[in-house]
Amino acid sequence: FAVSTGAHKFYIILLYFPVALKRMLNFNVPPVKNSTGEPVWKVLIYDRFGQDIISPLLSVKELRDMGITLHLLLHSDRDPIPDVPAIYFVMPTEENIDRMCQDLRNQLYESYYLNFISAISRSKLEDIANAAIGANAVTQVAKVFDQYLNFITLEDDMFVLCNQNKELVSYRAINRPDITDTEMETIMDTIVDSLFCFFVTLGAIPIIRCSRGTAAEMVAVKLDKKLRENLRDARNSLFTGDTLGAGQFSFQRPLLVLVDRNIDLATPLHHTWTYQALVHDDFHLNRVNLEESTGTESIPAGARPKKKNKKSYDLTASDKFWQKHKGSPFPEVAESVQQELESYRAQEDEVKRLKSIMGIEGEDEGAISMLSDNTAKLTSAVSSLPELLEKKRLIDLHTNVATAVLEHIKARKLDVYFEYEEKIMSKSTLDKSLLDMISDPDAGTPEDKMRLFLIYYISSAQAPSEVDLEQYKKALTDAGCNLAPLNYIKQWKAFTKMASAPTSYGNTTPKPLGLFSRVMNTGSQFVMEGVKNLVLKQQNLPVTRILDNLMEMKSNPETDDYRYFDPKMLRGMFVVGGGNYIEYQNLIDYIKGKQGKHVLYGCSELFNATQFIKQLSQLGQK
Repeated sequence: FAVSTGAHKFYIILLYFPVALKRMLNFNVPPVKNSTGEPVWKVLIYDRFGQDIISPLLSVKELRDMGITLHLLLHSDRDPIPDVPAIYFVMPTEENIDRMCQDLRNQLYESYYLNFISAISRSKLEDIANAAIGANAVTQVAKVFDQYLNFITLEDDMFVLCNQNKELVSYRAINRPDITDTEMETIMDTIVDSLFCFFVTLGAIPIIRCSRGTAAEMVAVKLDKKLRENLRDARNSLFTGDTLGAGQFSFQRPLLVLVDRNIDLATPLHHTWTYQALVHDDFHLNRVNLEESTGTESIPAGARPKKKNKKSYDLTASDKFWQKHKGSPFPEVAESVQQELESYRAQEDEVKRLKSIMGIEGEDEGAISMLSDNTAKLTSAVSSLPELLEKKRLIDLHTNVATAVLEHIKARKLDVYFEYEEKIMSKSTLDKSLLDMISDPDAGTPEDKMRLFLIYYISSAQAPSEVDLEQYKKALTDAGCNLAPLNYIKQWKAFTKMASAPTSYGNTTPKPLGLFSRVMNTGSQFVMEGVKNLVLKQQNLPVTRILDNLMEMKSNPETDDYRYFDPKMLRGMFVVGGGNYIEYQNLIDYIKGKQGKHVLYGCSELFNATQFIKQLSQLGQK
């Protein structure tokens, strides 16, 4: 999803999603502290859907600052806390409604603020009312709200529809050969409900463009109908009155571009070279999970290898290093980590030098504070200690994450694969035959070999001959590859327009700058020996080109037949069937050159290459 409006309005737009949550957590009124300066203490009860929506936006500390003393899952065992109000944030499912009614009957809390992620039906609302009457708790149900927050905001300019039950809206689910009309209707309704929630939160009615004859068109028709029905009832319209975005889009409206994943299957199979996309192999709702060895000493012959510690790190908007470098090629990230480390050491050495000058021994920070008024320099050094400690924490975090990514690159030769995949997609000359790459036992995993061949197969104007294909299939089988994804791609290519007009990826060949090792000095914690130092060339991917054509109103065969809906202009891109960090970063890079415009990227699910090839494998087995 991509957005364009006046530059002065960007900041307002990006605040809507956390603001909506913060207002809900303050009993659905703008946050105001009481006379003592302390927030009102309360309990937050959510289901898995609500947990996924909140966790990327608000940290535990931020929740505590807003007065949330406990945050508990709805279906966990919860003890009564009769003197505290409870804020519920859940989907209006039958199971959730039954448990909330049980809470009313058990008199768990002082008062109840019921917030539903999507709109609750009248029948379910009556079930709650009957339970409240039966429990003599009508006066305790303080407020009931439809929040229309059924989407997950991962970045200021990126969202996905869901995490729980995401297989319901997955590429595999939409493209199953045995899918029934009823099942497809359910999928489309799920996607439309989330997109409707997104625009209610934004407070704007979009103009909709979509590709014809695809799942994206089905979504567009249903979304257009849902928006029209809401606008028809002026008294109860969600796009007038006290909405978060009300009044901000009087002259400019969003353009929502809906595209189908099938327009480009090569990009999600591509393992790119940017920090965020590389981390995505172990990235989930803005948290990266890594395995770290407990020791570096050699393992004696016959002994079991040491267990690895599992560590999790949150990569959020407050992490300045992450925000600056998440879209950078990995060599730049490694170099920046080294520079940050050297800067920190210089500051640390300065503090130690000042301590020595003042005659302070050891690490007694209390003593430093007592003497800090003796010198302006020491005062400045001491006051900067919290900032210095936070800087050290982020350096350690990204050193660990980048080191794990580097090990991943080396183990799978992802630098070699990345360069080779880029050459295939840009129709450049290959310095090693595809068959040799597949047959090389030291180059990548079976999955990497299959990814590489699928990218070649998808990107080629003509499919290989049956003789050549059999040779490739034998090499893939000998390399331990599962051929099920190829079975699906063969059928997909036979039934799509891409069979005669394959997607163009432009000249995206990366520029090699030699070996990675020369980026670092000899004191680096990164051992880069043998890894390529590649820098990306900026080219627009198919999704970005489609957005550019529609946003700039260019005539182009790719988009000339796109349907137009206006249920009543921001610019937007939403991918039905799944998205990835490669397209997201490509859109962000593209919009940097467009003055006064902004992009939001959304997708029904967010997958990496491993997750996508698994879905292709499942489809290929049908």
